[in-house]
Amino acid sequence: MAKILIVDDEAGIRSILKRVLSKQHETAEAADGQTAVDKVREWRPDILICDLKMPEMDGMEVLRRVQEIDPDLVSVMITAHGTVETAVEAMKLGAFDYFRKPFDVEEVKVVVDKALSIRNLKEEVTTLKKQVRERDRLDRIIGKSQKMRESFDLIEQVAPSKSTVLITGESGTGKEMIARAIHAHSPRAEKNFVAVNCAAISGELLESELFGHEKGSFTGAVSSKTGKFELANGGTLFLDEIGEMDPKLQAKLLRVLQENEIDRVGGTKPIPVDVRVIASTNRSLRDQIKKGDFREDLFYRLNVVNITFPALRERKEDIPILAEHFVRKYAEENGKEIEGIEPDALETLMKFNWPGNVRELENVIERAVVLCRGKSIDSASLPAEIREPEVREGLDIRVGMTTMEAERMLILETLKTYEWNRTRAAELLGISIRTLRNKLNEYREAGAEIP
Repeated sequence: MAKILIVDDEAGIRSILKRVLSKQHETAEAADGQTAVDKVREWRPDILICDLKMPEMDGMEVLRRVQEIDPDLVSVMITAHGTVETAVEAMKLGAFDYFRKPFDVEEVKVVVDKALSIRNLKEEVTTLKKQVRERDRLDRIIGKSQKMRESFDLIEQVAPSKSTVLITGESGTGKEMIARAIHAHSPRAEKNFVAVNCAAISGELLESELFGHEKGSFTGAVSSKTGKFELANGGTLFLDEIGEMDPKLQAKLLRVLQENEIDRVGGTKPIPVDVRVIASTNRSLRDQIKKGDFREDLFYRLNVVNITFPALRERKEDIPILAEHFVRKYAEENGKEIEGIEPDALETLMKFNWPGNVRELENVIERAVVLCRGKSIDSASLPAEIREPEVREGLDIRVGMTTMEAERMLILETLKTYEWNRTRAAELLGISIRTLRNKLNEYREAGAEIP
């Protein structure tokens, strides 16, 4: 049952509509525009049915005012034969639909049913947005160490501003989570948060992904595509691993930050955008600048505010509360009753160096929860490499071996140690997954057997 407000200066029209709709819905009436606006503010209807032509305040003005009160209100306009064009204008302003006088009762029912479906869909979207904001709240980021408190303070200061932010830290520390928290606490929280991993997409494809393209702009462009900048308009665009972006594309990104407009691939005119950019990297962009791999002017545009997120080994006092949090999370997901972590297991977790940071800790705890047979996690539930970090014999690196040969040996040995898990190996080696893939392709072409 929906709440429907019927607005018309003709009592007969109100009476007919009320008789038709009150059988399945709760209805209320208003004989003029001002009364309708007041009623929307007080009664909060789901659907508004409003005549376009009324004395003093017409339907268009009513529509404008009620949308300010409740943007999710679904409005249906009533029009006479001579005002169809006005009804179309009302739809451009946000009205859902209209029907003409004299109207067919069945037509009214169909329009109202469609309007109710739209209202329900809007409510679902609103609920999902609230859930996302709840998930991304700053107090959902776990940590009580001094380094974390300093990070929290900086996030709270920068979130309300329009400034670009550069988040630096090792892989697995939670840089995207920080970006989401900044967005959730900013004036842009109601708009889109769009994330792009610059390391996962090649240069030409990344250009199209970010800026969009026009139909026929390149081979395979069979239709136009909206880029991430346009999707994030009014909100926040998170550029993960910005250090992997091709220098040519960096120039185009710099222009967007300077001009607040984008050029689609194959486009003929710029498109204005209002986007806050947050970037992240696990590399030293200053070192990349020295090598000529990153533009210095873009760096200063991005590095207005820098948030350096600490590695887990630098805030080991946070390990117990993080581990307990992950135990509760995955116990609930897997329907298991696990009370906590045994002291011996916690001691093991505290001793480990966590090269993969929080992401690695979460994976270890998830595995432990799944394999746990008792009421708590003990050290036997933890992987062998966590319980007893292997002390490996040194690599067979000899005098006379080239740097490339030593690098090849280190990369392949790391991959073997971690069962060819490329993501984990890249994190431990301090290189991007794209760089690792390129290296493996070289070794494969040279005759190495790469699984």
